[in-house]
Amino acid sequence: MNAEAVRERARELPREPGVYQFRADGTTLYVGKAVDLRSRVTSYADPRSARIGRMVDRADDVEIAVTDTETQALLLEANLIKRHQPRYNVRLKDDKSYPMVQVTDHEAPRIEVTRDPAESATVFGPFTSKGAVDTVVKALRETYGIRGCSDHKYANRDRPCLDYEMGLCTAPCTGEIDRESYADDVTSVERFFEGETGVLADPLGREMEAAAAEQNFERAANLRDRLETVETFHGEGGEAVQSVGDERAVDVLGVAIEGEDATVARLRAENGKLVDRDRHTLEAPGGGVARSSADSTGTSADGGVADVGGVPAVLAAFIVQYYAERDLPDALLLPERHGDSEVDAWLAAEGVSVRVPGAGREAKLVELALKNARRNVGRRDECGMLADALSLDAARRIEGFDVSHAQGTAAVGSNVTFVDGSAEKAHYRRKKLTDQNDDYDNMRALLEWRATRAVEGRDDRPDPDLLVIDGGAGQLEAARDALAEVGWEVPTIALAKAEERVITPDREFSWPSDAPHLHLLQRVRDEAHRFAVQYHQTVRDEVATVLDDVPGVGPETRKRLLGRFGSVENVREASLEDLESVPGVGEKTAETIKSRL
Repeated sequence: MNAEAVRERARELPREPGVYQFRADGTTLYVGKAVDLRSRVTSYADPRSARIGRMVDRADDVEIAVTDTETQALLLEANLIKRHQPRYNVRLKDDKSYPMVQVTDHEAPRIEVTRDPAESATVFGPFTSKGAVDTVVKALRETYGIRGCSDHKYANRDRPCLDYEMGLCTAPCTGEIDRESYADDVTSVERFFEGETGVLADPLGREMEAAAAEQNFERAANLRDRLETVETFHGEGGEAVQSVGDERAVDVLGVAIEGEDATVARLRAENGKLVDRDRHTLEAPGGGVARSSADSTGTSADGGVADVGGVPAVLAAFIVQYYAERDLPDALLLPERHGDSEVDAWLAAEGVSVRVPGAGREAKLVELALKNARRNVGRRDECGMLADALSLDAARRIEGFDVSHAQGTAAVGSNVTFVDGSAEKAHYRRKKLTDQNDDYDNMRALLEWRATRAVEGRDDRPDPDLLVIDGGAGQLEAARDALAEVGWEVPTIALAKAEERVITPDREFSWPSDAPHLHLLQRVRDEAHRFAVQYHQTVRDEVATVLDDVPGVGPETRKRLLGRFGSVENVREASLEDLESVPGVGEKTAETIKSRL
């Protein structure tokens, strides 16, 4: 549309609040809100930036929706941006790349770390450190015995599993703990994630002191390290949070920008406690967020901000799109003003206090939010790059497969899962295979097992976007034969080790060695290989080990030893103290094991 076409279209519009969409060939290019639709659209006849000028040139029509109030226009704009993801808007992307903790709604709830929580679960997070989350969840399970097993493993058991023996679960599956007591333990776990650090820190502290008193210094040191992780888990900035006074809920936002990528970090304080933190990625085209706030001075004909760049544009876009479907806090602390008069009017009408602190405790909170944002900005989207390279709709969830055996004996298969580029170990699976010295048949059997479970609904994991086979064209063909026979349609490729060639059913790729999407595939492939080899060693040790000849070590004790240490070699290297920590292994048996091995 040229300038005259824009003015002609604007003359047809009402002087009422609403939302307008610039469209081209049926596709929405840009969504905006206005107090006065005619005035706002007229302003696009003389665009204030080259980016918006390019958008207007591409557009062939302007569609509008009239609303009763400015607030309705604001929220409708947010919904349309989320639905259409217009090329020329700042867009909030769903942030699913950080781990969360969910407590399921089962009769005996389980706890697990996940990036894809169930809608019915009680969810905490997301958190910024996967390692810290894993440490805390393990400590909670050791302290309160909450189960971590799948529903399939939990159902129809007649005796407790190894987790019970290792002190990680109180075995509600077999009634080792009554339901009321188990529910109390679940409540304690939830209280920890709601901010009561002492629920876990206090028992860990007592256990550490007891270990030190018994001169078990190695265990005391381990508990000290774990206690430090627990005490810092809910983050720094607790002192600063006390500044919120009588306000029940305060959100603190920090923004970091690099090129077309922006990150908003949000801290949530409730009743004087820092209870949550998360980070969100926003996209803007061609420099839409690249300018600093000092350059952001353009205003529209009706007093709103037109094409403001930098931090103000990101803040305005985030506030509307994020809070359009969430409860607003009592106060918002920002690093600088967002500069959108319509957003200001909406927040004021909702009773939200907006502050830009310059010093003091609130400024300390804003600085903490800025640090969180800077950690994420510019993070490469390996999954998106991989999807583009392979012409897939998405490559967010990837499963990797490999087989391992020793000349046909102790054959096993591995199935690992990566979500948003990171290993999702709770969704790893492994499979014993029929012993045969044929990699192709082994791979075919492994994929047939995975596909059958998926098709029959016996696998509790979501279907992946992509399957990655460790091997070459032969392994890929075997895998695809199995998928076709079962009727499970999932894109499948192979990654050959020798030349790092990516093999698809139609062609082969030789990507640069520094390509981020190749690195992602390599991580999946290498982890599948590691997991297969590890399981193969365990199965091989289970088949026949020198532990069978140790007096006092029966099948159950052998299983516990191998489950605790992973292999006979690790059992051999374990200290007497470590051996005695395994249920069923006393001082005499531990000494016998050491002498025999």
